[in-house]
Amino acid sequence: MTEASAPGGSDWTGGRQRVLAILLAMAMFVLVVDTSLMNVSISAVVRDLDTTVSGVQAAIALEALVSAAFILIGSRVGDLIGRRRAYVLGLLGYATGAAAMALAQSLTAVIVFWAVIGGIGASLLLPAMQSLVHGNFEGAVQRKVYALVGAAAAIAAAVGPLLGGFVTTYLSWRIAFVVEVVIIVVVLSGIRLVSDVPYTGPRGVDTVGAALSVVGMGGIVLGILVWQEGGEAVAAFLVTGAVALAGLARWLLRRERRGEPALLDPDLFRSKVFRLGVTQQMLQQIALGGTMIALPIYLQMVLEYNAMQAGLSLAPLSLSMFVVALLAGKKAGDRSPSGIIRWGFVLATVGIAMLIPLVPRAEFGWALLAPLVVAGSGLGLLVSQLNNYTLAPISEERVSEAAGTNSAAGSFGLSFGLAFAGALLLATLSITFTAMAQSSTVLPPAEQQQVAQVLEDDAEVMSNTELDALLAGQPPEIRDEIVRINTEARPVALQVALLVPVLAGLLGLLNSFRMPRASAPPSTEPVDDADPDRHPS
Repeated sequence: MTEASAPGGSDWTGGRQRVLAILLAMAMFVLVVDTSLMNVSISAVVRDLDTTVSGVQAAIALEALVSAAFILIGSRVGDLIGRRRAYVLGLLGYATGAAAMALAQSLTAVIVFWAVIGGIGASLLLPAMQSLVHGNFEGAVQRKVYALVGAAAAIAAAVGPLLGGFVTTYLSWRIAFVVEVVIIVVVLSGIRLVSDVPYTGPRGVDTVGAALSVVGMGGIVLGILVWQEGGEAVAAFLVTGAVALAGLARWLLRRERRGEPALLDPDLFRSKVFRLGVTQQMLQQIALGGTMIALPIYLQMVLEYNAMQAGLSLAPLSLSMFVVALLAGKKAGDRSPSGIIRWGFVLATVGIAMLIPLVPRAEFGWALLAPLVVAGSGLGLLVSQLNNYTLAPISEERVSEAAGTNSAAGSFGLSFGLAFAGALLLATLSITFTAMAQSSTVLPPAEQQQVAQVLEDDAEVMSNTELDALLAGQPPEIRDEIVRINTEARPVALQVALLVPVLAGLLGLLNSFRMPRASAPPSTEPVDDADPDRHPS
């Protein structure tokens, strides 16, 4: 090791290692806070780019999907070209996406540069960062760095909605992405402190496995997004994705039997603890993704909140998640991780379910305070335990591969939750608009279909105030009726969308009864995780 990476307490407390640790934490902070900025800025982005809620929601889901689909490949690329080089390329990809957001004039630029290039950057950055922490630090210092990087992720998740809301409301959502670029430039300025971590394993490339993983995860989520946009060939996308994932499983087993390098070692899934842990990670992220796409849309489009008000309204969820994760990690003691995970799914499911009857009656965001605290507490319990539980049975030399698989499952769950809940919300709006317009006794029969189409195309991106202004030339009774339909349809759509995280929570709860105790688990403190997950808020 070089001087920059030489282990030692004195170097940590006053030297270059401390600077390197802070830079790594800054990189993780940017990764986690990025999606929060988009979630609370949806209405501002829609307005500035003259696009639709469904388009922005699709871009958010696509970014998570690209990260999930390429993260296993990104880990392998880091093995082949060097972890330090992959780390730099990942940062540059993420900076490209953030810079494009600061300058974007159309949704196309957001999709190409932020969702795709930025997502690929994240897929390179996450596994490389873990390997670099593991290779640049040792012993107690290494644990401190893992703690610092994990804490940066947790803090970003907690303050993301507030930070994004403040910047968007009082400055511009574009400024937030400029700040991201500046942070990444600072991180890159310290790259000389990073020592590369050599890879000594097999250097073969499983191109077929890589292609099947991308097609499998991509086909399923893209199928949902195509359905959301009213496109054709939805079934073809979904079937292609399912067949590709099944083919990936068979291909990996075949490569294993032949003793050939594979994208992923199927032996990992022979551990029941790992298999169930990965599944629970995916379900937790589906619940989180579904909640965090539906609520910002509701707050900004229905309650007409600006980004700051939406961020404040969502703060109980993210802050309670952060506080409970921290407390549970420190106070878990000898309690069974599987039992804590079970209670996490109970609270998350109950909290989100409590939102469903409240939505039509809530006149302000703080009416959702109690359910959000309950749901956030449940998610905090899950965050505090799932990574350590999942990786507990994995040997030290295979933990990097296992952590990458765990992160891929979580990112896929996040993208699925974002896409499916968002698609259900918008599809329910469409169906409800049509049904209510056609059953209206106020709207002339000849205009009912036209009104339904206009509501479907335009009202989803408008508050009632904006819709009322658009209808200024219509007779008062027609205007009032259209606004009424819009007002009554939106809570129904949100209620249906919230069924996605509720169902994911219920499946996680049922799955928790199958979870055995992990053997000899490491510390359950969330900030000590080997691969801190990205938890958008």
